[in-house]
Parts: sequence; structure tokens; C-alpha cells
Amino acid sequence: MVKIPKRISTAILNSLSAGVVPRIGLEYIAVGRKDEIEAILEDLENIAEGGAAFRFFIGRYGSGKSFLIQLIRNYAMDRGYVVADADLSPERRFQGGGNKGVATFRELMKNLATKTRPNGNALAAILEKWISKIQARVMTEAGVKPRDPRFTELVEGAIMVAINNMKEMVHGFDFATVIATYWRGHRLGDDEMKENALRWLRAEYPNKTEAKKAISVSVIIDDDTWYDYVKLMANFVVELGYKGLLVFFDEAVNLFKITHTQARTNNYEALLTMFNDTMQGKANHIGIFVGGTPQFLEDRRRGIFSYEALRTRLVESRFAKNGIKDVSGPIIRLGTLVIEEVFVLLTRVMDIHAAHYKYDVFLTDDDLKEFIKVIVSRIGADKLLTPREFVREFITILNILRKDPEKNFLEIIHGKDFKPKPAVSVDESVEGTKFEEFTL
Repeated sequence: MVKIPKRISTAILNSLSAGVVPRIGLEYIAVGRKDEIEAILEDLENIAEGGAAFRFFIGRYGSGKSFLIQLIRNYAMDRGYVVADADLSPERRFQGGGNKGVATFRELMKNLATKTRPNGNALAAILEKWISKIQARVMTEAGVKPRDPRFTELVEGAIMVAINNMKEMVHGFDFATVIATYWRGHRLGDDEMKENALRWLRAEYPNKTEAKKAISVSVIIDDDTWYDYVKLMANFVVELGYKGLLVFFDEAVNLFKITHTQARTNNYEALLTMFNDTMQGKANHIGIFVGGTPQFLEDRRRGIFSYEALRTRLVESRFAKNGIKDVSGPIIRLGTLVIEEVFVLLTRVMDIHAAHYKYDVFLTDDDLKEFIKVIVSRIGADKLLTPREFVREFITILNILRKDPEKNFLEIIHGKDFKPKPAVSVDESVEGTKFEEFTL
């Protein structure tokens, strides 16, 4: 029986039952995607060397986009990267009125995470680590102790040198000023000063007047500048000793759902800027990963391909067709898992379920194969299946059998009441779909 901490098995089973991706424990259920993962690991190596990466993860709902994002996120944290993620929504975009861009930046800062702070809100911890690192360096290189009268002066000098390196970047001067303010708060033991600096870095000041009053900086992070500060943060975390910053945007289909043509175009222009920066070497130590559906990418009326500047950059080679997979380009398409991979996935889920509820596994390999066969036949075709449908239905049956051991697994899956359905997808059609909730 698999050995897994209770808190992790709880998160896995609860998340999978609800059709969402768990934030922890993904290594226990990861199957397939070997080529895709190897390609992303090459990206991480390039980022650590000062390069940049941009990838689209494209797949139907439930195909594993969010799973792959979380898997890479956790892998990167364990290996010395800082990560940040945000789900796009009607209120969180790349551009848009009503601080929609700022809302996305705030979500990224809230979810900023490291190996020691995997659940987010790591900004303060990152700054404290930076200060501690410089203090340790001063003690080693200058041979002074914290009680030495020169210690504070030497540390401040080292901090100013590090900050000055950022001033040449776009908005670097203001960023450096805020970092210096945090240092002063640390040196003076002034928690309010430190919190004011953190509020500015999290884009929480509503206007310039309030920011200047609190922190003596006459600008704020806004819809037009937030991405520049993401790039600054990438360079800053490298100064602290991290390998780089990975930024994940999931649910990008919400950009496709924007009904106003110009508003949608503005968001695609923002994506183009990010793409060009990473591809042309204008950004360093940063990886940007975007998860979306095929229609979000390919629709020539409202999708990415409706914006010609992006379409010409992203259009795939005519050789990467008819089953030939190419993961070297910016688009990684996530197809369905093969039956053998689904079998391994269900086996792992069953083992976790048995370990969590402390019972002996009672289903055989033939039972699992029959379950897969029934799911495929009742939905209609294996090309319509995604891991989400398999797993959610399977966990439901395991829960039923745990509560009522007298029931028979095969009778349940062959019963007339067992009618699995594919996940609803906007990929089927958008004609007649209403998007009133998406306000401008």
C-alpha cells in the first residue's frame, strides 16, 4: 500500500472529486506528458542561465493544462525558482479598465511562492532573506560582527549597490526606492514602514497621492506598468540567489470571452509584448506560461489567431501534423492520455484512496480495464475523454463502495444509472453563448 501523509491524500482526493487540480501531492498521480515535461525542464535550465521562455499549454477542459502547470510550479520551487500564478477571469486580465491588469498583478503577488513558502505570500520572506544574505556577506567579506559600529553602514552600502543595479531598468528607480524603504524599516525596527513598502510592491495603493504620503514615491503600479514590475521582480529574485521567476496564467479562455473587440485586442497586444520580450532576449530569468483551450488559440474571429501579429508568430509548422508532436515551439498541445496511461492513473488514485481510508485494495486489473471500456463506450469516443472525466467518476464509485461494501463494482458501472458525461467545453460551439458577466 502506498505511503502518503494524510494531509496530502486529503488534498488529492478532495480536489480530484471536485474536478480541480490539487496544489500538493501531484507527484503521486502524475502520468504521461514525458516529452512536454522534458521540454519545460530545458526552459528552466535556460532561465537559470539568464534566458527567458514563453509557452502556451493548449488543451480541452480537463485535458491536464492546470495539472501540468501545478506540476511544473512545484518542481521549480523545489529547485530554487520563485513562482507566481494567477487564473485569468472577467476581473483579472492583462489590460482593461477598472484596474483589471493591476488585479492580475495583485493575484500574482499573493501567490508568489518559494520552496519555504509554497502556499504564497512569500514577498516579505523574500525581502528578509535578501537582507540576511547581504548581512552574512558583509560579515564574511569585511570581517565585522553585527555589534561593530561599522556593520550597519557596510550593509546599507552593499544594499545600495545591489539596488543601483536595478535603476537602469524601466521603472527600476522607483522599485529600488521602495526596496530601500523596506530596508530602512528593517534597520529601524519600524514595522509600519516595512508594511508600507510591501503594500506598494503588492500594488495595493489606490492612487499616487496615498502612495507618496506613505512611502515618498510619487508613482504606483498600474494597468500600464504592472508587467514591467514583473520583469523587475525576476531580476530582483536572481539577485537574492534564486534561479529565476516563473509566471503562470491559467484560464486564458477568459480573454477569448471578451465581447468588446478593442478590449480583446488590447489583451492580445499585451500578450504579444510578453512574447516578444521573452523570445527576443529583452527579458531575463523569467518564464511565462499560459494555459488555454484550442478555440482560445485558433478561433480566427475572437481567439489569439484573430490577432495577426500573434498568429504569424505562433502558427505551427506544416510538418507538425498527422500525429507528429513538436514540443520545441511556443505551443504545447495536450492531447488525451492513452489508455495505458489512464490505467496507471486509476491505479494510483485507487492506491491513494485505499491508503487514506485504510482498507485493502479490492479491485483487480480486469476491473479497471472494464471501467475504462465502459467510460469510453458510454461517452461515445475516446477522443472526447479527458483525465478529469475518468478520475471523478472513479472516485465517486470508490466512495460508494467504501460506504456500502455489499454493492458490486461491475454491477455499478454496467447499471443503467451510471451515465458518465464529458466535461462541458466552450470548444464545442460559442454560437449563441451569452457573456453578459464580462463587463468592460
